Amino acid sequence: MKPPVLLRIAAAIDLLYFAAHTAGAPWTPARAPAELAVLEAMRTHGFQAEGFARTYWDFYFGFGVAISGFLLVQAVALWQLASLARSDAARLRSVVTSFLVAFVFNAVVAWKYFFPLPALMAGVIAVCLALAVWAARPVRAGC
Repeated sequence: MKPPVLLRIAAAIDLLYFAAHTAGAPWTPARAPAELAVLEAMRTHGFQAEGFARTYWDFYFGFGVAISGFLLVQAVALWQLASLARSDAARLRSVVTSFLVAFVFNAVVAWKYFFPLPALMAGVIAVCLALAVWAARPVRAGC
């Protein structure tokens, strides 16, 4: 498969990852009384951070929104890289490799701290990116 196709597949999966992550907001499957008590404590326990009054909920929810934003921007960037890869994929290998490292890291973190679906999505994206890097390698002229 050619790099532009692999990058478009990665972008599409990343867009699904963004949609699934964002649809999960507020990212708390709390139903039991003890779980709800934790959420209430997160929302009400305030502290000062960099001169601003914040709660643990502010940080928790804010990080979730930030992750959604990053996933969306990554999907757009991968789609744009696919267009550029049509003319000179080999020059994009270092940029695609950076995304590859980020998604491998994301897959490991998701597996360790969250659950299999986001790890699987990040892993599939990483595989697409690894294949795109491999497919974009410079072709050596035969002797």
